[in-house]
Amino acid sequence: MSEIRRTQPKAEVHQVASNSSRSRSDELEKRLIDFAVRIIKLSAQLPRTPAGRHIAGQILRSGTSPAPNYGEARGGESHADFVHKLGIVLKELNETQIWLRIIKQSELLKPYLLGGIVEENQELCRIFTSSLKTARARKRIHNDK
Repeated sequence: MSEIRRTQPKAEVHQVASNSSRSRSDELEKRLIDFAVRIIKLSAQLPRTPAGRHIAGQILRSGTSPAPNYGEARGGESHADFVHKLGIVLKELNETQIWLRIIKQSELLKPYLLGGIVEENQELCRIFTSSLKTARARKRIHNDK
C-alpha cells in the first residue's frame, strides 16, 4: 500500500507538468492565431497599388502560416518532425518581421495601424527562437543516449 502512495504523487506531478505544458502550448497557438488575424486585417489596409498588392500577398502568406505550422508541430510524428516544423514557424515569423519593417519604412500604412503588431512579432520570434534551441538541445541529448 505504501508503494502505491509513493507512485501516485509522481503521476500527479507528471500530470500537472503535462497540463502546464499543454496550456502553454495552447496559449502560444492562440497568440499565433490572433497574430494571423491581425496580419489579415493589416493586409486589407494596404493600398491597392502594385507594391501594396504584392506586399499584402507576401505578408498574408508569411504572417498566417505560423499558426497552422505550429499546430502541425504539436502533432508531429517524431521529435525531428517537431523540430523541423518549429523551424518553419520561426522562418515565417522572421519573414513577416521583414515585411513589417518594409511597410513601416515605406510608409505604406500610418504608424498607428501597425499598433503593437511589430512588437508581438518580435516577441513571438524570441519565444520560438528559444523553443527551437531547447528542442534541438533535447534532440542532441536524446541522440547521445
